[in-house]
Amino acid sequence: GYYADRWKKMLIPKSSPTKAYFDTSDRDPFCMYNYILDITTWNKSIRRGFIKVKITDYAGNTVESEMNSEASTFQQYKRVKILTGFYQDLDKISKISMTFSTKTLLSPKHKLRILQMSLKSLNNPER
Repeated sequence: GYYADRWKKMLIPKSSPTKAYFDTSDRDPFCMYNYILDITTWNKSIRRGFIKVKITDYAGNTVESEMNSEASTFQQYKRVKILTGFYQDLDKISKISMTFSTKTLLSPKHKLRILQMSLKSLNNPER
């Protein structure tokens, strides 16, 4: 990330326009740790819903992602990339768990069958 008072010099080269998005939290120290969740699903039927991710480190510390505001669409053998953020950054992750929700009360619960999944840190891409 970049300090807010220096972002223009760092992100906008003179030759091309650049869009900048600042993602902050409402908790002190007001920073978010962003990850890309890359999922390939196995369901035959199309599923629409929301994903929450929980990561745990080897010391037992757990942090849960913020819910995305828009539902994602999952189709068989199609990759979906979701930007997800955490209030805290865990260094050595021992466990990743996900919750799929449709946020509807009337329809039956649906399962989302995951064929492949990866979680990549945008703040620390070497992980």
